[in-house]
Amino acid sequence: MTETTHGATPRTPEIRLASGLIQSLRQDLVTDAFAYRPLPPMRTDGPLIRRLPARIRVEAVHLPHAVVCLLAFFVLVFASATGGLPQAGALVMGLLTAAPILMTLVRPVGAFWAAVAVTLISSVVNSWDPNWPWAPATFVSYLATIALVAMRTSPRTAGWMWLVTVAIGTGASVMLSSGQSINVGPMAFTAAFVLLTVTIRNIRRQAEQEVTAQQEVTAVERDRRTLLEERTTIARELHDVVAHHMSVVAIQAEAAPYRVKNPPPELEAVFVTIRENAVAALTELRRVLGVVRSADYEAPDAPQPTLASLDGLLANVREAGMSVDKTVTGAVRELPPGVELSAYRIIQEALSNTLRHAPGATAGVEVSYVLGGLGLRIVNEAATGDVRPSPGAGQGVTGMRERVAMLEGEMTAGERASGGYEVAVFIPVATSRTEPARDPA
Repeated sequence: MTETTHGATPRTPEIRLASGLIQSLRQDLVTDAFAYRPLPPMRTDGPLIRRLPARIRVEAVHLPHAVVCLLAFFVLVFASATGGLPQAGALVMGLLTAAPILMTLVRPVGAFWAAVAVTLISSVVNSWDPNWPWAPATFVSYLATIALVAMRTSPRTAGWMWLVTVAIGTGASVMLSSGQSINVGPMAFTAAFVLLTVTIRNIRRQAEQEVTAQQEVTAVERDRRTLLEERTTIARELHDVVAHHMSVVAIQAEAAPYRVKNPPPELEAVFVTIRENAVAALTELRRVLGVVRSADYEAPDAPQPTLASLDGLLANVREAGMSVDKTVTGAVRELPPGVELSAYRIIQEALSNTLRHAPGATAGVEVSYVLGGLGLRIVNEAATGDVRPSPGAGQGVTGMRERVAMLEGEMTAGERASGGYEVAVFIPVATSRTEPARDPA
């Protein structure tokens, strides 16, 4: 079946295939062949370069450029010494042979065509050479040039360079040969090996870059999902806490007029307004925050935990085999429910991380009641014993940071210089009134 167009002759599949190949060749080796494409500096985050001293690492970015220049200098010296020409002619031929290698620094595709031109010039100048059409120096220069060009282009371009190399060598042998020993076969074999090696290296590097990029995207999405899940959990818990207190406000506002003998109408109207606003706020709160509840979510039967429940948490941790001590400083007082709940959850998550990542280690919990808020410090020693740490999901710190950020606090978490891990948190709490002290026990 052939493709037809109005007003034009049909194009056979063979013609379309040939047209596509010619277009591919033009796109890879002809269009913008001499465009300025400088070799970028080398990255310094590799496994070897990053181990170098800082001063050497700064200069190491130009290592590829130095290697190319050194290779061009070697070819220049080699061509001048083995050309068999007068001194001036050998120097000129050496410069021509080394030029394509240097061109790969700025115009890689143009450097390939320059290498082809040098090959044709060399085949005419060195027509007496037993190795023809590529003299020894030209042979080395040509291979180095196509290898450097292949490193900076696509595998398809490498394939086209090999085909052009074979075509140029075969054509020169047919048209210009005078009975010399033709080395088109060795060049074709060696060029195929070099280009195949470089292509495999490029494909592998590209695959590694794609995998790294995908891993980064996956990590970002995982962090985002964990953040949303933690926010959902926080919203559920605060919903239960706030709903409880708003219900108490509504009930007290309804009962208040009956506790006062002959209350004035204005006072009754105020309490009615308070109750109506409390009920409306409670309804709106349940409507808005209720969307974060999943279908299988069940509200807890017991009240949300506070710092008063900390001893029970520490007892459970000790039953799991971890030694943990608690220290409370400052005047213990009742804090806002959201602060109490978040502080409890932060301590719970920090101790859970210790159980997973440092089994057998001792831990310490410090709760500091200060004038401006609440301070928490959870530390643990390095893991001991033969129990292997559990990898975990690695997202516990994200949840703690989200809770602290919600309360406009500050948090630091990291490894200690002496070993182990430390989580330090400060949650600001406004002191609008004097609050009664609470027994730390």
